[in-house]
Amino acid sequence: MARPEHFRKCLTPRLGEGASPESPLASLRRAVSRTKWPLMGGQVSASGNFQSCGINADWMSALCPLLWDVPLHHLSIPGSHDTMTYCLDKKSPIAQSQSRLLQLLGKVLPCITRPFVLKWSTTQVLGVTEQLDAGVRYLDLRVAHMPEGSEKNLHFVHMVYTTALVEDTLKEISEWLESHPQEVVILACRDFDGLTDNLHEYLVACINNIFGDMLCPRGEVPTLNQLWTRGQQVILSYEEASVVSRHRELWPGIPYWWGDQVKPQELIHYLEHMKRCGRPGGLFVAGINLTENLTYILVHPSESLEKMTLPNLPYLRVWVREQCPGPGVRCTNIIAGDFIGADTFVSDVIRLNDKLLRC
Repeated sequence: MARPEHFRKCLTPRLGEGASPESPLASLRRAVSRTKWPLMGGQVSASGNFQSCGINADWMSALCPLLWDVPLHHLSIPGSHDTMTYCLDKKSPIAQSQSRLLQLLGKVLPCITRPFVLKWSTTQVLGVTEQLDAGVRYLDLRVAHMPEGSEKNLHFVHMVYTTALVEDTLKEISEWLESHPQEVVILACRDFDGLTDNLHEYLVACINNIFGDMLCPRGEVPTLNQLWTRGQQVILSYEEASVVSRHRELWPGIPYWWGDQVKPQELIHYLEHMKRCGRPGGLFVAGINLTENLTYILVHPSESLEKMTLPNLPYLRVWVREQCPGPGVRCTNIIAGDFIGADTFVSDVIRLNDKLLRC
């Protein structure tokens, strides 16, 4: 354990001290109205100037040593929602999971349908290595098999398929981890659009071949010290229970609080409701991502998910800064957002861990 003087050196000013006893939403509105947003570093990038300066590339090993023995589900961990949408394929067919009407329009009017779908499907601009450099440690990986693709080529998907292949991306993540031996990532493999039993087994074989001993077998949620001692850097959740039951190296799906809201006020209302209901026992995600609906798209045909999201990031950021990690029923764990690099979201989530030092 660290000495008391080292403990004090690790502390930084606690966020949200002196909070009013008023309701969370009222407090949030008041904080937004009086906050002066920084012009450098924390500015929302309305022009699409997303940045990954790498200052958080090794944030886990830089945590105060007192936090190295805290289980991961009691830490504050930044994540990216729909991690791989930065490389959606402009020539891709509409995914099989979408409506038949949208798939038909994609075939009959591809020049109109595909660009329209693309701008409402893209949630990230930075590549996966850039996201890791920025400090993201939870990756939301929606895996799919494209009908016209080759037998073993798996892609990622969000309404349309990616240019990136799953195997290549997992290798990229593994290479990054090798150069950052004390960083830990949580990979959430989900959706599995078009995957057969054989393709599931093929994917698990790829995961084992690529990560090998880096994989942490499922069990009690580990601490950083435990993972470092065992040389493990990857917790891989797999949202297919029958596959998880056959492979000890896979963890069950991680709960994701998805508000499905256009307005940030309604999203915060949903997240506060979920907190009142109580957090899950293990790892879980609070999604701070806005979601368009058909009505919004029809009223704003010239917009995109990016244009809808970026102006609302300051409001969402205030909520993020008010959260607390830890074992309490209202505590948060992983917080996942869209458009990593557009503001200080990742640093804000990491900084929440300082609150654990005041408990």
